[in-house]
Amino acid sequence: MKPEQTVIPFTGYQKMVIFLLAVTQFTVILDFMVMSPLGDILMKSLTLTPAAFGVAVSAYAFSAGISGLLTAGFADRFDRKKLLLFFYIGFIVGTIFCGLAHTYVELVAARIITGLFGGVIGSISMAIITDIFNLQQRGRVMGFVQMGFGASQVLGVPIGLYLANIWDWEAPFLMVAGLAFLIAILILMQLKPLTAHLAFQRDKSAFMHLWHTFAKKKHRIGFTSTALLSIGGFMMMPFGSAFAVNNLNVTNAQLPMLFMISGLSSLLIMPLIGRLSDSVSKFKIFMFASIWMMIMCVVYTNLSGTTFWLVVVLNILMMMGVMSRMIPSSALTSAIPDLEDRGAFMSINASLQQIAGGIAAAVAGKIVIQQTKFSPLENYDIVGYVIVVISILSIFLMYRVSKLAAGKGSQALTDVKEEVALSEGL
Repeated sequence: MKPEQTVIPFTGYQKMVIFLLAVTQFTVILDFMVMSPLGDILMKSLTLTPAAFGVAVSAYAFSAGISGLLTAGFADRFDRKKLLLFFYIGFIVGTIFCGLAHTYVELVAARIITGLFGGVIGSISMAIITDIFNLQQRGRVMGFVQMGFGASQVLGVPIGLYLANIWDWEAPFLMVAGLAFLIAILILMQLKPLTAHLAFQRDKSAFMHLWHTFAKKKHRIGFTSTALLSIGGFMMMPFGSAFAVNNLNVTNAQLPMLFMISGLSSLLIMPLIGRLSDSVSKFKIFMFASIWMMIMCVVYTNLSGTTFWLVVVLNILMMMGVMSRMIPSSALTSAIPDLEDRGAFMSINASLQQIAGGIAAAVAGKIVIQQTKFSPLENYDIVGYVIVVISILSIFLMYRVSKLAAGKGSQALTDVKEEVALSEGL
């Protein structure tokens, strides 16, 4: 049987790590995701144009990207547990500032602070996953950890919108900060130190380690693939709620239900896709999911006034494509770096992902036009066509990533088994 088809069970400690990383990702994703459903409220409350709101969204992404690049050289020089806690605490502080903001300038400044810390957490989590789980397990791990995306829509976003309708748009950020504080305590108490990678460091300076990581051709292929995926994913997201309210005639009272049902579909889809990607070709799943997503993006962005339940169904169908390509792409990309480069690779990869997403949000803000606060959004269909072009390029690059991952499958299996033994003190 081929290694790609081998299903290896998780240990008890691995299951606990999956839970910790999943709830951590839940808060980080929720902090970012809540900006989209709050978009219509924010644009009306602060009298923002689509371009100004695009800047508010991209402020987080750009600061997260810059932070990741600055810390990439140091990512493999510290215990990954300590690194995760440091940036997670900074993320909590930044989110509290978001909840205390009352003007557009204060909000943008708070989003920059939150991005400086929150943008690095995903890459640290990916490095931890790559350290503890082998390639034949990572599809399932990504499926569970990235359930934070769906869970944020099922639980976080509806509750956040409910709180925003009662108290105002600042309330959801304070909710996220309170939950994240409790999770930080769990990480401190339950996660074991991760230091096996420290024995493999060869570069004398952080800058040289960063440069050597970026200089490798196989790494650059992975970076480019991730950047294109992010551009395609971020372009529609910032204006999702504004489009639903002003173009599709979804009411603000119906928005929580729309996001909850879409998120619930993600929770059901992601574990299935994760298990499937560990059993069959990850690239084939990615390719079919991308084609499906392209079709749904074109259909959705060309809608006008639509019944609520048809909007729900189309959102679910579109979410199937988006989620089904995230899991195999993350698993394949994680196989590219060697043990000594994983932290730096994941940091650079996450940074480029954030920067590309920031560019996408800003560009989408320039494409989309709204004449007044209550006017329909214009040119949203153009955003959908741009996503199609970018997705086609993504398929080509992910094919190259899959070839690189296939060449490392056997080596990764041996390396990570040794790391798991070290992490469990065997």
